[in-house]
Amino acid sequence: MLLHHLKSAIKDLKDLISITQTDIEDIKEARQSPQFDRLPLKDEKIKSFESKKAMIDHEISKLMSENPEKDLSTLLDDEQHDALDELKAELLNLRDINQKYAKMVLTVSSFYNRLLERIVPTEMNGYNKVASKNPSFLEVRV
Repeated sequence: MLLHHLKSAIKDLKDLISITQTDIEDIKEARQSPQFDRLPLKDEKIKSFESKKAMIDHEISKLMSENPEKDLSTLLDDEQHDALDELKAELLNLRDINQKYAKMVLTVSSFYNRLLERIVPTEMNGYNKVASKNPSFLEVRV
């Protein structure tokens, strides 16, 4: 049962990596709608992984409590060890991809915030931002 949960969790991680790589490509092409459309799928994969991770933890705890005199490395077979190593590698891969994605999101966000500040200059009035002067080329008519 442990091996099944490990393989399933690895599949979820690979799916998350693939989705995030697609998000990175969409950021490069300035396509935000597909990214927002994938958010429910990402949330589903994250919840699925968390659930499987909890089952993995439960299975390992069960093995350890049933065999308290043995070390975990002796309780797992080669296939389970390999699956645990692959899970670790995919987690590190996901971390690296997410860091790249986060940097891109931060850069794009900063760009748009600076652009908006140039269009509608603001200043802080307590905790609120208010327009500090008339925008240079923006006119709103009702």
